[in-house]
Amino acid sequence: MHALESLFQFVNNISPISAKMKSAFENIFKQKYLKKGEIFIDAGVYAREMGFLKSGIIRAFYRTTDGKEYNKHFFQEPCFIGGYASFISGQPNQIIQEALTDCEIWVADYAKLTDLYDSHPDLERMSRKLAEYFFVQKEQREVEIVLLDADERYAIFQKQFANLEQQIPQYHIASYLGITPTQLSRIRRKR
Repeated sequence: MHALESLFQFVNNISPISAKMKSAFENIFKQKYLKKGEIFIDAGVYAREMGFLKSGIIRAFYRTTDGKEYNKHFFQEPCFIGGYASFISGQPNQIIQEALTDCEIWVADYAKLTDLYDSHPDLERMSRKLAEYFFVQKEQREVEIVLLDADERYAIFQKQFANLEQQIPQYHIASYLGITPTQLSRIRRKR
């Protein structure tokens, strides 16, 4: 199997890409490994690299000035990762992305990737569809946090991240749900 085959499959499921686009990907994506606990992108830096998570789990979180952390999202393979808001706005990244397990990632310079839009409309179409998907996902998450109780949010978490509970610490899940670890324990006992 080709080294980037999982990337090609993932992208084709969003929107088909040409053989020419696959060849361009081969020229700009490079393999990278993160050990558990390593940071893919930190707060306060300008995002330069976009990654494709081939294996592993990444958490996206922000840290307050007093050091409290809030989990925003979990990434599981296959998916794209990176400081998307920083790419688009040109502002420093605010959301930290940390490996919760050892990860294999294929990274590309975001500017080189977007430079391909004019010559590869299939890439631009795929990127638009991916951005639309992220927008819908973000809106759904915001609705969940505001309108659903902790038990309902936990049920959604279990569907969305079916195998994650066995792989990451419970306090990360509690943070993602916007509750304390003690509250999560109570919800789990009730079930």
